[in-house]
Amino acid sequence: MRCDCQPQLETAMARVAREGRGVIVYLRGHEGRGIGLLEKLRAYALQDEGADTVEANLRLGLPVDGRDYGVGVAMLRDLGVCSVRLMTNNPRKVEQVLRSGLPVNERVPLLTPVHEANRAYLRTKQLMLGHQLLDGEPKAQNMHVNAAFAPR
Repeated sequence: MRCDCQPQLETAMARVAREGRGVIVYLRGHEGRGIGLLEKLRAYALQDEGADTVEANLRLGLPVDGRDYGVGVAMLRDLGVCSVRLMTNNPRKVEQVLRSGLPVNERVPLLTPVHEANRAYLRTKQLMLGHQLLDGEPKAQNMHVNAAFAPR
């Protein structure tokens, strides 16, 4: 409940299905912003003690965000994708995809509910990592996004 990953993936799949076209690239090893599942669980333990998601990674000696999207871009290129509409609220993902050589025509919000269990997590991602939320403040009616790719 404290992570928004599953609703993001489900919403991305529904949107691609509804639009009738698109590609979702799920990159293994990106759990916990690239620290992996085991380290993410260790970070959760620190969060239970009061650390936010960024502070927890740093306390563990891990990067705040260690993901690399070059492999995802290469996969899209192998599929013949020449540019993307990128479903994300994370401006760093847009920058990384662009740096990997794939034009981003548009950043498309992928809306998933914000609730009490993930509100502080999303607020930290907004304040510390520059994530773009609809009105700048996570609220019950607000939404958040993570990465998925949909070509135009």
